[in-house]
Amino acid sequence: MPRLILAEDQTLLREALAALLGLESDIEIVGTASNGREAHDLVRRHDPDVVVTDIEMPDMTGLELAALLKREGARARVLIVTTFDRPGYLRRALEAGVAGFILKDGPSTGLADAVRRVAAGERVIAPELATRAWSETDPLTDAERRLLRLAEAGLESPAMAEATGLARGTVRNYLHSAISKLGAGNRIEAARLAREKGWL
Repeated sequence: MPRLILAEDQTLLREALAALLGLESDIEIVGTASNGREAHDLVRRHDPDVVVTDIEMPDMTGLELAALLKREGARARVLIVTTFDRPGYLRRALEAGVAGFILKDGPSTGLADAVRRVAAGERVIAPELATRAWSETDPLTDAERRLLRLAEAGLESPAMAEATGLARGTVRNYLHSAISKLGAGNRIEAARLAREKGWL
């Protein structure tokens, strides 16, 4: 019987998913979390087989959670359930060691099936994303991605330098590189384009 942790920041959706999976006699939910940090604590406490998580959550995203569990050598396998059908997210998820990536608008029976398959050691990918995932390569480095997130949040270069511990000139160079790679006119447009591609 797969034991799982469910992480979703929207309370209504989290409860709905828990209720849906709770109907399955062969799946046990051992904890629910409203963000990635809570989910990480629950994984360490309960050692589940599967972590079902959204991508965008406060404190720690689903992708950051997956990458952390991979670094720690956790036994739990991660299944992303999201509304974001962007190939960039799938590529980053696979790089983070995610075992499954399905969309929230899929059939309700698909979630329980995906949990079982992931728990059994399979990789489960939404078929509509699988062929698109490798059509565009994410050109951004981690540093560029982090700075574009800060630009998206409205920070100016001096504040970015302070937040990251980088020199202002280094911040300027990274932002210029990211803007150039994305063919954008400025940092805000670059952040928007990267977000649309699923690269942030």
